[in-house]
Amino acid sequence: MPTNGGIRRRWHAVRLPRARDGAAWAIPVALAVDAIGTGLYLPLSMVYFLSVTDLSEAGVGLLLTAATACSLPLPLLVGRIADRIGPRPVVIAGQLIQAAGFFLYLTVAGPISLFLAALFEAVGLRTYWSSVFTLIAEQADDSAQDQWFARAGMIRAAGTGIGTVLAGLLLATASQHAYRGMVLTDAISFIAAAVTVTLFVRGAHRPADGHARGSRDGVRQLLRDRPYLGLIGVNVLFNICTVFLAVATPVYVIRALHAPGWTVGALLTLTTAVVATCTAEVTRRARRRASRGGAMALGGRLWAAWCAAAALAVLLPRGPLLILYLASAMLLWAAAEMVHGPASTALGSEAAPAGLRGTYMGTFQYSFATADMVTPGLFGVLYGVHHVLPWAVVGCLALTASALIRPLERRLVRGTTAEGSPRRRIGGGYGLTRPARDSR
Repeated sequence: MPTNGGIRRRWHAVRLPRARDGAAWAIPVALAVDAIGTGLYLPLSMVYFLSVTDLSEAGVGLLLTAATACSLPLPLLVGRIADRIGPRPVVIAGQLIQAAGFFLYLTVAGPISLFLAALFEAVGLRTYWSSVFTLIAEQADDSAQDQWFARAGMIRAAGTGIGTVLAGLLLATASQHAYRGMVLTDAISFIAAAVTVTLFVRGAHRPADGHARGSRDGVRQLLRDRPYLGLIGVNVLFNICTVFLAVATPVYVIRALHAPGWTVGALLTLTTAVVATCTAEVTRRARRRASRGGAMALGGRLWAAWCAAAALAVLLPRGPLLILYLASAMLLWAAAEMVHGPASTALGSEAAPAGLRGTYMGTFQYSFATADMVTPGLFGVLYGVHHVLPWAVVGCLALTASALIRPLERRLVRGTTAEGSPRRRIGGGYGLTRPARDSR
């Protein structure tokens, strides 16, 4: 019979993956602050800018889109910088740039100041998310990376949900003073998160010569690394399924199924709650039974089942039965997201060669950015043909990605980099030697 000490040790291992020093709590705090800030930013920014300027909705929208587009080249550059100096200072810089963006919100009075504020915010956001997963991979034990990425997904879902709820409460007040107060609070919270990472997360020792040389050759090596580029391409297909939830659900449920307006909010709240509370446990169970590529393939099949279920909803009459059916279908999406998300990020991290993880993981973020750009247009074009067609096409994309990922994973496991150095074995085996800790 296990002793109390043994039980406590196993419980601690399940609840909190090991990491260096204060990273086990400091990184989650930073993730939560960023997620809440993002949840506030997305619904509040448009209304806030309309309230403090004389611009039209179209003008504000175009300026926000332009600012976001200007930040798209950043992931690759951020990844190279992270390889040279380490991901920790880049994560801190991303948080401080986002804080600067929110402070600039308070000065917005016209198109130029609006664009600059939105640009700072977009640059900070892109910098942060292009480096934070590299920092997590650097801090966590190899065996705990899936759990770390699972908890990152949970924190992001929960924080974004909280931020969205807070934004909804602020929007209900229709008070410019309330908007400004929340913008100021958001700016200060990002500074607090940056200070937390600065004080409590130690950076790993980085041999200057090897890392500088590796970062210079990293882009060239990445562009010759066909298996990894294939992983990014396949992950775009998976991520279209992720983005498709928020893009397609409101239009389809209200306009095609004629469900009550509150149904959309209830369905999205359900999926957020499930992902925010169950991802770590689902990831732990999935990794016991399948490789990371296998988990991603399972996620794709679950997304295809979700698409099929949503398409068949047109056969049901409007009423409580339809809503219960849609809620059940949403659980398929949540299961797919929980199985795929942590596995894909962990696979992207583990497949990166030594010394180039920042460049590779920064580029891996394009699989998310591409899906964000493609999905709205894809849905709009297909929905214009027939309201069921988007579900059929996205379901086929999910099945295609599921079929491609397993042979691709085998190439990533057995392959070598373009320079001939062995790639680390996925999930163990050829594990890289952990760099020694530095003082900070």
